Amino acid sequence: MRQAGRYMPVYRALRQRYSLLELCQQPELAAQITLQPVEAIDVDAAILFSDLLLPFTPIGLEFDFVKGEGPQILNPIRAAADVDRLRRVEPREALAHVLETIRLVRRALAGRVPLIGFGGAPFTLAAYAIEGGPSKSYPLTKAFMYSNPKAWHRLCDLLVDVMAGFLRAQIEAGAQAIQIFDSWAGMLSGDDYREFAKPHSSRLFGELARDGANRRVPLLHFGVGTTAILREMREAGGDVIGVDWRLPIDDAWAIVGHDRGVQGNLDPTVLLGPTDRMLSAADEIVRRAGNRPGHIFNLGHGVLPETSLEQVQTLAHHVHDRSSSFVARRS
Repeated sequence: MRQAGRYMPVYRALRQRYSLLELCQQPELAAQITLQPVEAIDVDAAILFSDLLLPFTPIGLEFDFVKGEGPQILNPIRAAADVDRLRRVEPREALAHVLETIRLVRRALAGRVPLIGFGGAPFTLAAYAIEGGPSKSYPLTKAFMYSNPKAWHRLCDLLVDVMAGFLRAQIEAGAQAIQIFDSWAGMLSGDDYREFAKPHSSRLFGELARDGANRRVPLLHFGVGTTAILREMREAGGDVIGVDWRLPIDDAWAIVGHDRGVQGNLDPTVLLGPTDRMLSAADEIVRRAGNRPGHIFNLGHGVLPETSLEQVQTLAHHVHDRSSSFVARRS
């Protein structure tokens, strides 16, 4: 989760010279950043360095990153008419720089580890488009959903079409797994998720799962604060369901169902504390997972910028050693 980023000195050095959008838009730089954690940390896969909102600009939603605040949409959606001004695009043309990054990374990796591509789920993208940036309570999004349900569903339908095309193109370019981020879905009640988010996520996962034009790759479904909707997320789609730290991994897996994989679920703030406490928390997750096939050890959300690289390295090595000991005992 957020392998490359502000906690890495090599990344911070690049950010002194380039904006975040410039890094995303230049394939050589984006590929270099994608590879940084593979070189520095004992990870099992590379995660594409990009941003969820890159498809916004081609469809007509201009945005930039404001220091200390995150992404800001310059022309957010506030009325039904704003949905109708958005464009459908061909991602192989509009987002060609992302696809070139994938090709560069695959060549550089030379099979060492697989590459995970990613994109945003329709609900989270729609919420960004309406709020205009990050929010704690999402009042504009919910007001729009409740007041303009037809426009809301038109917006999400368009986003599904755009994201399905973009993620197919990532697979064609060489992504070996796809993670779909519904980072804000946890702010919904179960009823609201079923009405406003699930139909669109289901269609997106369905498009990718049955797409005969591409090879079938594993699909990961991620959210935060989703304890109340884990079952619905599983039903929406994904071979692996992300689990945050608010529920023990074995309890969450029982809800998701053991026919699916799970990803998680260490609290990222644990990495800011003493090393022995971090390793003990990791051991408890591995113990609860019981070495059942399908568990991807990970954080419940991204690495925090205050985290030391040494802590991340120590954690990765420890989890590999711990997992190996489980395999040895079982064999």
